[in-house]
Amino acid sequence: MGDMLTSGTEYEAARTIWNGAVTRRPLAVLRCATTADVQAGVRTAREKGLPLSVRGGGHDWAGRALTDGGLTLDLSPMRRVSVDPETAVATVAGGATSADVAAAAQRAGLVAVTGTAGSVGMAGLTLGGGYGPLSGRFGLAADNLLSADVVLADGTSVTADEERDPELLWALRGGGGNFGVVTSMRIRLHAVPTILAGMIMFGSDVLPELEESLLRGPDELTVQAGFITAPTGGSALFVAPTWCGEPEAGTKVLQRLTELGEPLTAQFGPTTMPDQLAQIDAMFPAGRHVEIGARTVTGLDRTVQEILLDAADAKTSPLSAISLHSLHGAAARVPADATAFRNRTPHLMVETIAVWEPGDPAEDRHRAWVRKTDRLPGGYPNLLGPGDAERTAAAFGPNAERLLSAKKRYDPELVFHAPGRL
Repeated sequence: MGDMLTSGTEYEAARTIWNGAVTRRPLAVLRCATTADVQAGVRTAREKGLPLSVRGGGHDWAGRALTDGGLTLDLSPMRRVSVDPETAVATVAGGATSADVAAAAQRAGLVAVTGTAGSVGMAGLTLGGGYGPLSGRFGLAADNLLSADVVLADGTSVTADEERDPELLWALRGGGGNFGVVTSMRIRLHAVPTILAGMIMFGSDVLPELEESLLRGPDELTVQAGFITAPTGGSALFVAPTWCGEPEAGTKVLQRLTELGEPLTAQFGPTTMPDQLAQIDAMFPAGRHVEIGARTVTGLDRTVQEILLDAADAKTSPLSAISLHSLHGAAARVPADATAFRNRTPHLMVETIAVWEPGDPAEDRHRAWVRKTDRLPGGYPNLLGPGDAERTAAAFGPNAERLLSAKKRYDPELVFHAPGRL
């Protein structure tokens, strides 16, 4: 079995995750270097009657990587990523981060479909869906999952792919980590000679002009937008486009985005996925306190605009932000029942991110600011909180019944309690 930590410096490091507001103390942390370690940990938790949690990247804002008084399986030693350039497939160990995967793909002259931050665990991101800057052309991260090795609740290890256990693969593509521990997975990579990306800052009056680019632009264009604190201290609308098609056409498309209004700043040019992920990691470093709300809207009608603008004006911390993640293009053409991730109607996932420094006396105000976005509908299971079971079920829609059947089949004793659980 791997190293079992119950106290000391290594234990404290293992229970320290991205959101510094999470202070849970597992009874023990098992550092897993192999599948056998994971199997031993699952069996030990069941034999001892201990709550079980799994830490990959440790980036889930609600802190479900840790459980008070339970056993945490720490997969961070399992970060190997290997790439087969001929098949354009990456084999990704369970503890690898998005940055690990992007870097390995880059070395092979390929790109991986990741989320927006590099420190996020690739497995957790993929199992929950995974909006990202390449989703318009290549789908969600979950859509690029080809197969997975999974340790089930009884400690056995199985492989889920289209031929061996396709039902488990279906559930893993967006149904969350509720069915076992993914120790390795194979994901599809893509050849993209050049990525163009950048950041354009506008005043808030440009918000109504963004809907076309966010939801109905070409597949090669995926735009993230939202509100951050400008250097002057006020709120500014950011537009962060990524183009993964022919460079000359992309330059024209990004230039047209600057013409939506009077840009305060505008910068774009060639980049790489590792560099893009690193920029977001720098904006949201580990250790700060965080609370996140996630809702989904089908467009920027007047009501949605008012809610977003009110929230932007009412931000209680200069570190907080609102981010609009787009689902369109290839991600919207996947049939709704083809994967556990159900919502394939073009939409915006609204992520309200309250961030503050440890010790800030206004913590309650920051958390209350996030909850004000409850007036918006929908939700994204990967980011919903542990008390959002009703929204989670609604997000899965008719797929929820099939997911519950899969849960009964693979984890009848409810050993796993991951983000996005039903």
